[in-house]
Amino acid sequence: MLKRFLTYTNLLYEKLKLLWESKKSMYLISIILVISFICCSLLSFIVINDIVNLGKFNIYFKNPFFSIEIVFTMLLITELFGLIFILPRSVSKSVGKQFELLSLIFLRDGFKEFSHIASDYNWVSLKEPLLNMIIYGFGAILIFIILGLTNKLQKHIKITHIEDGQEQFIRLKKLLALLLLVAFSIIGFLDIKALFQTGNYLHSFKAFYTVLIYSDILIVLIALRYTLNYYKIFRYSAFVLATILIRISLSAQPGYDVFIGVSASLFILALTLAYNYFLKELPTKKLSK
Repeated sequence: MLKRFLTYTNLLYEKLKLLWESKKSMYLISIILVISFICCSLLSFIVINDIVNLGKFNIYFKNPFFSIEIVFTMLLITELFGLIFILPRSVSKSVGKQFELLSLIFLRDGFKEFSHIASDYNWVSLKEPLLNMIIYGFGAILIFIILGLTNKLQKHIKITHIEDGQEQFIRLKKLLALLLLVAFSIIGFLDIKALFQTGNYLHSFKAFYTVLIYSDILIVLIALRYTLNYYKIFRYSAFVLATILIRISLSAQPGYDVFIGVSASLFILALTLAYNYFLKELPTKKLSK
């Protein structure tokens, strides 16, 4: 019964993954981003010049740089989809993708701070946003560097050497990825609903990282079905802690959020170094990148 169900979900996952990673999809996404950027820029222009009134959305489009924030957020949403489809390949790659997202979120926050600078570039209005921009910029590049080092060092071994067990573990992660896709769709719908009702928007990243915490814990619990090896279980559990730190980072104040995010990436780098060192203690020498 379970095997048949996993066969169906596996086929659905593969079809969706193929659709998402196709050249046509990438081209369409690029076109949507370009058109959105141009349309939002034009809306800002006509709102700033009092040609139209967008009601509760006026406060956003009065900012000439709001289009940058919008299109960058849309780019982050596409990266979220990429995270969903990378989950079954490797838990370590999934966590790496989470940090990629965090670095891009910091860059987006840097653009948001730029929008707080007055048009006359007065130092009084300039100093705080400028400081935050520098913090977010350096935070993003530190995560970029640490993640690059981690990816070069990253190694993993199969959860089990029984082929049927390994295949079932991967299919269970594909099922989990489909559930994440459903969760993301619900979160997106609620955000759009809140946008039109209140004028507030985009709490998706905090909510989605919260869901990721539970999905990572599920992976740890599923892994116990196939192995009780201390090193593997510790590694998976440490990835959960990293996701929790990322989620906390998204709710922290400027400065603290970057410190927590960079600390989380250093934690994963230290974990990778320690795991690689202790690989010789594992019962197999067969490694794969």
